[in-house]
Amino acid sequence: MITQTKRWGAWAEQRVTDLLQGRGWCQLERNWVCRWGELDLVMTKGDRLLVVEVKGRRSTRWALAAVDRGKRRRLARAIDCWRAQHPDHAGTLLEVVVAVVPLPPASGAVRWTPLEELS
Repeated sequence: MITQTKRWGAWAEQRVTDLLQGRGWCQLERNWVCRWGELDLVMTKGDRLLVVEVKGRRSTRWALAAVDRGKRRRLARAIDCWRAQHPDHAGTLLEVVVAVVPLPPASGAVRWTPLEELS
């Protein structure tokens, strides 16, 4: 059974995907899973690789708090795992961002925060 939370998460991920594709990014993965965790979106553009952690929230005020030290550690391990399975991207410049997406009834722009700013 798909919960409403999963539906909103999928909606937020699609919104981010659409925005990035509109800016020339190509999706390589969505909801990629390994033993260390999940990568919401893996995108590529030229010689760049972008990993996006999507947080859909009705109140976006504290959304970045969900990306705590443990979450960042799991993300790093999952990224290492993904890169090990995709050696053709081993040398690709990597950027990791958190995209905070306001869920209805909230409105507004997606907020992008590079992961290193959360350290």
